[in-house]
Amino acid sequence: MTAHHWLFGDQLGPHFLTPGPDGPDHDAHLVMIEARSVFRRRRFHRAKAHLLLSAMRHRAAELGDRVRYVRADTYREGLREAVGSAPVTVHHPTSRAALRLVKSLDGVRVLPARGFLVPHEDFRAWAGGRQGGRLRQEDFYRWVRRGNDLLMNGDEPAGGRWNHDHDNREPPPKGARTLDAPAPYRPRENDVDDEVRHDLDRWERSGEVSFVGRDGPRLFPASRREARDALRRFVSLRLAGFGPHEDAMLADDPVLSHSLLSSSLNLGLLDPRECVDLAEEAWRRGDAPINSVEGFVRQIAGWREYVWQLYWHFGEEYRRRNALGHRAPLPDWFLELDPEAVTARCLSTVLTQVRDSGWTHHIPRLMLLGSHALQRGWDPAAVTDWFHRSFVDGYDWVMLPNVLGMSQYADGGRMTTKPYTSGGAYVNRMSDFCRPCAYRPTVRTGEDACPYTAGYWAFLHRHRARLEHNPRMSQAVRGLDRLADLDELLAQERRRGDGPP
Repeated sequence: MTAHHWLFGDQLGPHFLTPGPDGPDHDAHLVMIEARSVFRRRRFHRAKAHLLLSAMRHRAAELGDRVRYVRADTYREGLREAVGSAPVTVHHPTSRAALRLVKSLDGVRVLPARGFLVPHEDFRAWAGGRQGGRLRQEDFYRWVRRGNDLLMNGDEPAGGRWNHDHDNREPPPKGARTLDAPAPYRPRENDVDDEVRHDLDRWERSGEVSFVGRDGPRLFPASRREARDALRRFVSLRLAGFGPHEDAMLADDPVLSHSLLSSSLNLGLLDPRECVDLAEEAWRRGDAPINSVEGFVRQIAGWREYVWQLYWHFGEEYRRRNALGHRAPLPDWFLELDPEAVTARCLSTVLTQVRDSGWTHHIPRLMLLGSHALQRGWDPAAVTDWFHRSFVDGYDWVMLPNVLGMSQYADGGRMTTKPYTSGGAYVNRMSDFCRPCAYRPTVRTGEDACPYTAGYWAFLHRHRARLEHNPRMSQAVRGLDRLADLDELLAQERRRGDGPP
């Protein structure tokens, strides 16, 4: 009987087709399914839907007669149309829902996951050997570096240190509106993109689906060739300047020196090994400093791998965690990506970036979008879903640990040791957002009170009993006792409610 191999829409690179004992048959017929139901279940960012469909259709065009590309209402219907009752292999999907689906289908055999550095069984063995069960990201990162001989000189880390974060947390240059970094790779749209945009327009007009945000022109790679070009341009022209200002924010320069490779990695267009290897080669040639290379490697071999493994390790129950008891619904201005409703310049600027591109880098995600949601007590499951839908690189495995665990502290410290939130002083130090803003970062009460500064103190007060025993938060919590205007601040924040800041 003819062998068939199913490619999901985030399994688009050549490493998902390499045959072998843990891969598809060499001569397997390929199947790809474009399931319309995916877009009915969630109100995705329009640019995200465009990128996913464009990438899938580009890959189908590359594969030609080798692939059967089916457009169906559901995956189940599409697979039945494509292969009937014939046996099918598929690499381990990236979501629990997809894994449940493929395991429920007769004749489907699940192969090990690809697109990551660490096999599941290796992580389970590592996690099982941790004393006290504490899965520290730094320990995991060093283990991955050693196991993959990545940025290593024998048994020692390249450059003499495992962690160069101290060199990679500089604020933006004073008075600079941009970093003047070489421009990132940007693709050119083609007939495939025209077809996708036509289909999305048609689906919206029919009322079948609804999107949020803006679409066009496409900003991120949708093919293996585009992704490789983007990787090479980053490593050759932008990697050297990446590290020092990777946590900085500039209103007129949302990209700074970031790689913009997350969507390509998460679509499977790039393999993480090729990314970190090219970066290490640049350092060994002397083309990029160790702090920039280590910062980039840490994002991929450290944080991305860690989040992927924790998604599966924590189990399905994890998504129901809500340790802080936050229940407030997301307000319409946030759901609709409406920056014009927002006065706070930092939040308005970042909402504009998300609305227009479906992307902003990790610090605006954590310390502006996530921090505001945490301070206002929004439902962490709804916040996680919003990030999943609104970002081009957002997937369930990405956002569940990142948002529910790290950003919203809904797991009570299982993933991180403290809540990640701050007052306006941090935003002012790490960005150019505050000077033209109607609010002042040092002011807690009154018409010009910064919503982040006031929100920070209100958050600490609301959760004082929990946080005063946290070694990393106890000093901040004691600061509440020095606020002579605390009652006024709390009354002000109650009046503000969930109105746009």
